[in-house]
Amino acid sequence: MTQATITAVPAREEAKIELPATPAPADFTQDSLAYTLAKRALDISVSLLALPIFGPLMAAIAIAIKLESGGPALFGHVRLERGGNYFRCLKFRTMRTGAHDELVLDSELQQRYVENDYKLPVDEDPRVTRFGRFLRRSSLDELPQLFNVLAGTMSLVGPRPVVPEELSWYGDQADHFLSVKPGITGVWQIQGRSRISYPRRTHVELEAIQQRSFRRDLKVLIRSVPAVITARGSL
Repeated sequence: MTQATITAVPAREEAKIELPATPAPADFTQDSLAYTLAKRALDISVSLLALPIFGPLMAAIAIAIKLESGGPALFGHVRLERGGNYFRCLKFRTMRTGAHDELVLDSELQQRYVENDYKLPVDEDPRVTRFGRFLRRSSLDELPQLFNVLAGTMSLVGPRPVVPEELSWYGDQADHFLSVKPGITGVWQIQGRSRISYPRRTHVELEAIQQRSFRRDLKVLIRSVPAVITARGSL
């Protein structure tokens, strides 16, 4: 297993949030074979159905990205999958080419990125293109993750994939967080997404893992539709 490098999270002021008790390690159980097979069948069937439907839209988005800023239409962001291995989480590119180098070279921008849970609001990130802002707010930039689902590195429903630095928020529960596949959507998204920051996000994700079931996955998928349409909590 590829070991993720975990760096300390910079100290910062946190709003005082009274959280429910974090699930104890003993509360996390292995998935049954029936649930594992049903979940994988759902992932494959929905992805195979969705890709032909959204194919023309995805092609149009790719062409629009090329026309606006040149460069590749897709971007593979390095995230952590189940077991702590690295994988490329696919998205439509919403930033200028060379955006990562800009972040590394701009210490002020990088500090804001870290302090905002390793992301920046669209309106505050100068690297995001005009069309990229639309893709972010509509969540259309995440459509290519259907290919991740087919490849088996992601699931339709699960905790959102994180960058290695975020793992330190989960402390001794990191192994439990990494015990399931990351998802395109999940409880965190439908409850508020970017409006729920760490440390509360830690509890939301761990509780969802603890309570996972096929029926719950279906409910999350259904509730994700209005959340996407209304752009609830999107950056």
